[in-house]
Amino acid sequence: PDPERCRRPSVGNAAEPYIYKPAESEVRWMGATSTHFLATGALTGGVFGLVEESAKRGMSVPLHRHDLDVESFYVLDGRIAFFLGNRSASFASPGTFVHIPGGAIHGFRIESDTARYLILTTPRHVEFYRAITASSPEIAITDDLIQRACQEYGIAFIGALPEPA
Repeated sequence: PDPERCRRPSVGNAAEPYIYKPAESEVRWMGATSTHFLATGALTGGVFGLVEESAKRGMSVPLHRHDLDVESFYVLDGRIAFFLGNRSASFASPGTFVHIPGGAIHGFRIESDTARYLILTTPRHVEFYRAITASSPEIAITDDLIQRACQEYGIAFIGALPEPA
């Protein structure tokens, strides 16, 4: 056996260690934004979830909140404007960490040509990401699908992000 590689994970076998090398994890799409599912509740025994997203300039998530789920962002590449509560934009560059507790109003917008970031969250919130993405970038994500997923996973939209300066 290859000592560099642990056994592949399987659902229901969350106690097993695993390694995902580049392009091995599940990837889903919302338009041009890709979401790589690195850790799910099934793989971590329900402890946490971790996704890596890549997005293009202008991609944004409007102001919203989710009372039962926390999110923490770690910016790998690019520049992202985060809107937290009623504060003006905070700009995050590579190496920036942003923590958002449950119930906090927040949103974000990609300000650079491209950005890549990690989101550490709850297993439940990872399943929300799965519900609002598709297996191919060519599959359209409808507003109705997003609204149904928001209702199912307890996401409340508050309003649009402030316009860029």
